[in-house]
Amino acid sequence: MPRKKKEECKKIPGWLISFGDLMSLLLTFFILLFSMGTISLERFHMVIKGVTETLGGRKVFMEDKLLNQSNIPVELPDMYPKLKKKKRLTQELRNIQQNLKKSGIEADIMSHGSIIRFRLNTDKMFPPGSAVPYDDFIPILFDICKKMKEARFTVVIEGHTDNTPVSGGKYKSNLELSAVRALTVLKIFLQCGYPEKYLAARGYGPYRPIAPNNTPQGRAKNRRIEFVIDAS
Repeated sequence: MPRKKKEECKKIPGWLISFGDLMSLLLTFFILLFSMGTISLERFHMVIKGVTETLGGRKVFMEDKLLNQSNIPVELPDMYPKLKKKKRLTQELRNIQQNLKKSGIEADIMSHGSIIRFRLNTDKMFPPGSAVPYDDFIPILFDICKKMKEARFTVVIEGHTDNTPVSGGKYKSNLELSAVRALTVLKIFLQCGYPEKYLAARGYGPYRPIAPNNTPQGRAKNRRIEFVIDAS
C-alpha cells in the first residue's frame, strides 16, 4: 500500500485570510481619512476670510506672508452691535444725569444684565397732583428721547408716587396719577419720533417704593418716573 506524502507546509487557516483582508481594508480606510484630514493652508485662510466678513469683520486680504503664519490678525468692529449700543446709550444717559444734577434734578442709572433703569425725580417734572409737565422740563424729555431713539431699544415708562393720599384735583388715587404721568411721557416720546411699537407705559402708584415713606427724603425718592430699557 503506497504511503501518503507528508505535506511540506500546513495550509493557512481560513480565518487568517479573512483577517488579512480586514486589516487591508482598515489600512485603506485610515489612509483615506488621513488624506481627507490634510487641509490646504490657503483654503483654510479663505474659509476664515469668509466667516470673518460674514460676521461683520473687516475684509481680510490674504497676502503671501499671511499664508505662512499660524495666526491671522482679525478685526471685528461690528460684532455685538446691541452691546455696543447699550454702552453708548449708558454713557449718553450719564451725561444727561450730570447735567440734570447741575440743575438740581435727581437722576439715577442702574444696569443689570440687559436692562437699564433710568430714574428721574418728578418734583421738578410735574406740579403736585398733576400729570402735565412743567414747560421747562419738556425739552429735557425730548433730549432723553433723542438719545434713546438712536439705540431703538424697547422702553417701558413707569410712573411711581409716594403714599401721600391725593387730595383734590382730577385724580382719585396715586395709582391713577402715576399711570397718567407715564402715559404723558410716552406721548412726548411719540412726538419726538420714537417708534410706537417699542414703547409701553405703566403706573404703579405707591406700591413699588425704593425708600421708606416715613421721611420727606424717602417720599421724594419714591416720586419718580423710570425708563426701563431692554437692550437684549
